[in-house]
Amino acid sequence: MKPAPFEYHAPTSVDEACALLASLEDAKVLAGGQSLIPLLNFRLARPAHLVDINRIEGLDRIYERDGGIAVRALARQSAVEDSDVAMRVCPLLVEGVRLVAHRVIRNRGTACGSLAHADPASELPAVLLALGGHVVARSTRGERTIPAGELFSGVMETSLAADELLIEAWFPASPTPYAIVEESRRHGDFALAGAVRAGSRLALFGVAPTAVLVDPKDPTNGLRPSGDLEATPEFRLHLIKVLIERAFAA
Repeated sequence: MKPAPFEYHAPTSVDEACALLASLEDAKVLAGGQSLIPLLNFRLARPAHLVDINRIEGLDRIYERDGGIAVRALARQSAVEDSDVAMRVCPLLVEGVRLVAHRVIRNRGTACGSLAHADPASELPAVLLALGGHVVARSTRGERTIPAGELFSGVMETSLAADELLIEAWFPASPTPYAIVEESRRHGDFALAGAVRAGSRLALFGVAPTAVLVDPKDPTNGLRPSGDLEATPEFRLHLIKVLIERAFAA
């Protein structure tokens, strides 16, 4: 299939992108496009405007700040995977990225795009949540920091306003011990369930409408996974219990 008609915009600065988002009705931001383009092609997303930020310079940096790793909006997942500074400061982030789909997808997909897309089966929202990181959003109204615990609001929904551009994600340094484990039908598929351990913190993904931070002493209390063609709720609940054990044994 082909996307529904839309108007294309290609800003060359963050200020221009924010001005466009503030002035346009029903706009979507295009960075890597590995999630958005399939949604457009299947007409599951029908934005009236597409704001392509790939011509903005300086948005592809990966750098150390405040004892963690900052990843800018256009930093490709493969660049994070290959980053020496990311591996030194936050190896949990690198390990999480390596579980995202396949290398060819990571060559184009962005870490920030994965966070903004907020798929409940995605690894990076759970990594950000387990580490207690945050994102930085900018609009014509200014800049604000959104903690991971306040970012994810539902299935593919975030607290980002329609006129805000996610310009950076910040991942604290990996504590010791750490682990990320998941199970999928095939390598590269979305996870049926997964767990991220960051010291004493535990985040789960694939078992709720968003990545969730849980009590390691009673991690499945109140957890009600949904069922689909891939797995029943009962199987997901059993699977996440096994994965939590693996995360704490790693």
